[in-house]
Amino acid sequence: MIDWSKISTVLLDMDGTILDLHYDNHFWLTHLPKRISEQQNISVEEATNSMLAHYEKVSGTLSWYCIDYWAEQTNMPINELKREVQHLINLREDAHDFLTALKQTGREVILVTNAHPDSLALKIERTQLDRYFDTLYSTHEFGVTKESQSLWQKLQAKQDFDVNTTLFVDDSLPILTSAQTFGIKHILAVANPDSKLPVKNIVEFPAVSDYRTMLSDIYDNPVVR
Repeated sequence: MIDWSKISTVLLDMDGTILDLHYDNHFWLTHLPKRISEQQNISVEEATNSMLAHYEKVSGTLSWYCIDYWAEQTNMPINELKREVQHLINLREDAHDFLTALKQTGREVILVTNAHPDSLALKIERTQLDRYFDTLYSTHEFGVTKESQSLWQKLQAKQDFDVNTTLFVDDSLPILTSAQTFGIKHILAVANPDSKLPVKNIVEFPAVSDYRTMLSDIYDNPVVR
């Protein structure tokens, strides 16, 4: 599926790719609408439908990923509300072994997330995921999301990765397509970003549902520097 002999840099998404997406899905689809319904004295169904329509309107933009935007739009303390369900923030069960293998075989491991810096900070606090990475980026520092070609241009200018020896892993097909369009040669989709939902049938890209199936190939092909 992936020729690890040709991979020296691994760019990784966070939510759904390294962390279980169940936390984010629960927060945005269940917890926040519930809190809004209480604040506005409307039904949970009304609050949910209103938020789903709003999500769709800004999907793929920096606003969708911006805590400040949602705090302003909902008049709710989003950071505080996210902490109310922070116990759901967890690494994927296969992530530790995968990330450890990448580091032990000499690969450069870089986190590239669209998540707001405050969300990234909370997730680092809960999981210490930063220990696995050489560098961590929130795309907010570039002012554009991974859906945009501009992000990849800015990221490469800062990080100077070789598209021919770089693997990018994400659970979003539009984002994977964007990375491929930019020229990143090795692309891998995550088929089970949320542990509570069924595995997706992905045909557009090579896909994985358990990183541990790749461990032997990773260890058999260390990077020689």
